[in-house]
Amino acid sequence: MSKITKQTMDQQNTERVVDQDYPLEHVPKSARKSLLSISCVLIGFTFFTPTMASGASLGAAFKFDELILIITAGSIILGLYVASLCCIGARTGLTSVLQSKYTFGKAGAKWADIILGGTQVFWYAITGEYMGSLFAMALGLDTFGWKVFFILFWGVIMGLTALYGVRAMAIVSYVAIPLMAVLMVIVMVMAIREAGSIDAIRAITPSSSMTVTSAITVIVGTFASGGTQAGNWARFAKTGKAAFIAGLFGFLIGNGVMIFSGMLGGLVFGTGDLIELMISMGIVFWALIILTLNIWTTNNATAYAFGMAGAELFQKNNKKPFIIGGIIIALLMAIFGISNYFIPMLNLLGTFVPPLGGAIIGDYFFVSKGRIPKLEYVTFKTWRIAPIIAYILGCASAYLGGLFNVGMPALQGILIAMIAMPIIHSIFVKCGLKDEHEVAENAEYI
Repeated sequence: MSKITKQTMDQQNTERVVDQDYPLEHVPKSARKSLLSISCVLIGFTFFTPTMASGASLGAAFKFDELILIITAGSIILGLYVASLCCIGARTGLTSVLQSKYTFGKAGAKWADIILGGTQVFWYAITGEYMGSLFAMALGLDTFGWKVFFILFWGVIMGLTALYGVRAMAIVSYVAIPLMAVLMVIVMVMAIREAGSIDAIRAITPSSSMTVTSAITVIVGTFASGGTQAGNWARFAKTGKAAFIAGLFGFLIGNGVMIFSGMLGGLVFGTGDLIELMISMGIVFWALIILTLNIWTTNNATAYAFGMAGAELFQKNNKKPFIIGGIIIALLMAIFGISNYFIPMLNLLGTFVPPLGGAIIGDYFFVSKGRIPKLEYVTFKTWRIAPIIAYILGCASAYLGGLFNVGMPALQGILIAMIAMPIIHSIFVKCGLKDEHEVAENAEYI
């Protein structure tokens, strides 16, 4: 590659960029946003009502004091995992699927496009069906026709803000987060009043059983898939440190608080769906307002994620057609009852998605030592075999762990892939096997 000046490269990049969310580019320093903005987007993503149901399942299986320790441990694991990927995203300025291209190669990245984009289409469908059912029920219009109407109406409206990228997502989060915070305070007060006191809550005996490792898996699994793609938004942070803080805050605090609220609901009221609880108490208007904003922040992020995955898959520097296409597919899935396959899909997500992030972390920090060449200086291999082996090992450990109820499948999938990555790479180097991309001599590293 001939030597190119920084100024010339910047001019070329400006000419190439079609989408100002940079689906096929490094995010330039001029486009970086504040820690507050990135944190709000990530917290808005984790403020997801169905997460409360996960907390409720824990609330029925453990005593209060045990639950505090379990939620803390699970949230720390999830927070550190996501924060590491956020740090990589900000330091490289790359989406999760573009980072996969460095780790797995051109063809390997296509698998990341399919599985990461596909999981987010699935989540958009799940939330769409949830919104349609709840609105129809709450307004006394509980028929299939009205359910379809609300699925389509909210699916389209929420998708519009994703088209306008991170800035629009941040605005929605600024409105939604305070309301969700108020909801969670109300829930805590209601739970204490219903039980009589904190001591009464602590004295509640479990009505079901679950192992501690299974409980931590539930916490990690709720956002292991979405968290693997957190770099899509964290890449707009000004520094890797700021992105790490935003990721840790969003997924340790945000997701942890949602799990905690659901746990209180499960302990005291016997349900983790606090929106349905509010509707049953007659607080329909505020329940629907909070529900709408809550789902909106998450659907923004999911639509944005599958838009980015589609842009990389088809090498089109514009996320919008893929957001629109993904929403159409998701709404059809919602109408035809995708929630019937919710649990099997969750198991698949927990098996195949987290090891992807583990391999990326292992490759970036332990093989590349935190420095990669810019995209324009790299001729990418079709496949990188060492990372693919590490990923397969991570998936196998997660699958077998779930099959035989050993360990914490999502966590061990991440750790095995992350640890195997530098080990297998070292073996390849010692055997003289070339498994690296071709990099120009005058390459600029980031």
